[in-house]
Amino acid sequence: MEVPMIGFSYRSGVLHAEGVPLTAIAAAVGTPVYVYSTEALEHAYRAYAQAFEGQDAGVCYALKANSNLAVIRTFARLGAGADVVSEGELRRAMAAGIPASRVVFSGVGKTRTEMRTALEAGIHQLNVESVPELEALSEVASSMGVEAPIAIRVNPDVDAKTHAKIATGKKENKFGIDWDHARAVYARAAALPGIKAVGIAVHIGSQLTDLAPFRAAYTRVADLLHQLREDGHDIRRLDLGGGLGIRYKEEAPPDLPAYADMVRSITGNLGCQVTLEPGRSLVGNAGVLLSRVIYVKQGLHRRFLIVDAAMNDLIRPSLYDAYHAVLPVTEPVSGVEIAPIDVVGPVCESGDTFALQRPLPALAADDLIAFGSAGAYGAVMASTYNTRPLVPEVLVNGDAFAVTRRRQTVEELLAMEERPDWQG
Repeated sequence: MEVPMIGFSYRSGVLHAEGVPLTAIAAAVGTPVYVYSTEALEHAYRAYAQAFEGQDAGVCYALKANSNLAVIRTFARLGAGADVVSEGELRRAMAAGIPASRVVFSGVGKTRTEMRTALEAGIHQLNVESVPELEALSEVASSMGVEAPIAIRVNPDVDAKTHAKIATGKKENKFGIDWDHARAVYARAAALPGIKAVGIAVHIGSQLTDLAPFRAAYTRVADLLHQLREDGHDIRRLDLGGGLGIRYKEEAPPDLPAYADMVRSITGNLGCQVTLEPGRSLVGNAGVLLSRVIYVKQGLHRRFLIVDAAMNDLIRPSLYDAYHAVLPVTEPVSGVEIAPIDVVGPVCESGDTFALQRPLPALAADDLIAFGSAGAYGAVMASTYNTRPLVPEVLVNGDAFAVTRRRQTVEELLAMEERPDWQG
């Protein structure tokens, strides 16, 4: 059975993360559990570094894809910066060893408290997405007696041709400054105290598998750069965002060297430092969600594989109709009968469904399965719906593994709540 993920393979009939059988992790930690491969994380980062070698380009890992401290630390040790969208993510990046001087703060709704925290920490750059945010940042920076280094995120009105819920570069999306207003907003920034416009930022969406939308957006940004310099703005940074897709099923993600060549062809002569903000393409195929079969239920017209993972642990199939490979941890023997089955969780929602009529070999109660390509937007989007505690995360390195986030308990969930005085 094919496992299209570096760091994961069948050995002696058992699915392994690097040198560790997933059966061993399930026995030691229980299920459900997220399992990440250090080899896969490092391979993905080095692929970016090698593709952009010779360009003035830096990689700022987008924490929103996976904010596990051990994952961030893996990238930090390789020289990565960070792209964050909240004070919490900023604190995570710094706790994992990435200094604020290598952090870009994105997001449409930064509060004044977050702005102050970022400036006090010595943030590399804040990406501003509206005039009210720009004016608020001016007030905060001026009150501190500092200048805030900013890039204004522009919306190039480019169709990324991705899922509607992860497209960010069309004019109807909430992100960025409308293209036709960009020059006026830069002029406003230049007139405000405490603001230093140093760059242009753009991000058109996630899980893109075609270079054409990137090329269209970056070409528009290069044109804007020339206009802004003519207006007297000293722009020396281009933040090109992230968005490169990964293979979940049959996708053909862009070739990184081809992507790097395209970036060089557009930006190479502009005299700008380029920032890249990959997330999914660094971590997506570096992780699986390991789960155990509870029951096999035979309905009137179809069968159900009921597992102990649920939509609160991995919401992407419910939220985006996303595909994740379902990999039996015990390798199916050649020629085994394959039959369609619905793979579902125990949460009391019809949407708690991972796969419909997925062709799988016969599985029984207590068998282990792994949901593939679960390293991005898995654990980080989890909830405690149905009072189900957050599941642990494990990082594998060669023949060793460590729990990098322990399993939450119901007692810990209950302890967060207080009874009102009037209830006695």
